[in-house]
Amino acid sequence: MTTSGVLILESGAEFQGLLRGAPVSADRILASSRQGYGEAVFNTSMTGYQEILTDPSYYGQIVCMTAPHIGNTGVNEMDPESSRPWCAGFVIHELCATPSNSRSQNDLESYLKDHGIPALSDVDTRALTLHLRSRGVERALILPTSERHRSAEIFGKLPRFEGRDLIAEVTTREMYRFEDKGEEKGSHPLHIVAMDFGIKTNLLRSLAAQGCSITVVPASTGPEKILALRPDGLFLSNGPGDPAAAPYAVETIRKLLGKLPIFGVCMGHQLLALAAGAKTYKLKFGHRGGNQPVLDNETGRVEISSHNHGYAVDSSSLPAQAKITHISLNDRTVEGIAIPSANAFSVQYHPEACPGPHDSAALFDRFAAALKRV
Repeated sequence: MTTSGVLILESGAEFQGLLRGAPVSADRILASSRQGYGEAVFNTSMTGYQEILTDPSYYGQIVCMTAPHIGNTGVNEMDPESSRPWCAGFVIHELCATPSNSRSQNDLESYLKDHGIPALSDVDTRALTLHLRSRGVERALILPTSERHRSAEIFGKLPRFEGRDLIAEVTTREMYRFEDKGEEKGSHPLHIVAMDFGIKTNLLRSLAAQGCSITVVPASTGPEKILALRPDGLFLSNGPGDPAAAPYAVETIRKLLGKLPIFGVCMGHQLLALAAGAKTYKLKFGHRGGNQPVLDNETGRVEISSHNHGYAVDSSSLPAQAKITHISLNDRTVEGIAIPSANAFSVQYHPEACPGPHDSAALFDRFAAALKRV
């Protein structure tokens, strides 16, 4: 039996629905501040909800899916982008209770419940999306309707997300070697160090497919330790939150500029820009979805790309040695930069595209070619 629930935004707007997934209450939220409380964002992807749930870049966010019917393919053990879901909550219009897919191993609601993720179904997600587009991202709560009166108390007690170092909360605690299925140890001539700011598994698989062995290190790893691993190149991963809240990572990248070929994705793109001397800013409602058009300034080619970010690089702050390689055709934000003098480049979007189109997969070829030239 389902219980009436509500998504309450900090502005006071409320969106009614039915509670799904893990139990949630005001006391639970205050005790953990991780589930049921976060920034409300929307994702326009038509598919890939399991990859979205398990992307660490969604840590601290309540994700609203704009596609109206979610859960029809169930969940499985093959598609996750990490070991567990990371979002603070999940909001959908219609939940499919009886999935039908040959790869399905469980239903979505059971999966959310098993991993402690509260959700709301039967929500007017179109109205919620229009609200967030108009007002911008807001802090939000998922609560039983009977506890809606406690929302002001919770907002007053829990911290905001601007300036909070979310990377430190999701990065690996220990260095490890990524082993792809079927890989033979010692068979790869190229060695990459990947700084984990909240890395997705399919980024690692895409790098391994280029013939690279990969050592993943915590976000706080210093330049001396990275160089001691004798890598051929450095990969800067995706991750959640405000890039300016991780000055230690910026300093490490700054000290490695020019010493190794560098490729950054999403958060890695923003941190590379900061290391080069640029600034970042928070977008009104961010880019999240697998259908974002990006222009490659060098080729004139338009790529449909997969995005998940709430911050962007300030184009006016980029130093002379950094050039803009890609721009968004939706809002003209910076989607890629290159620093030729340092053999470094980055993109704001996800070339591994899980979920999403594979228009940008050639960026991994570009990085591999840079490694081989050194």
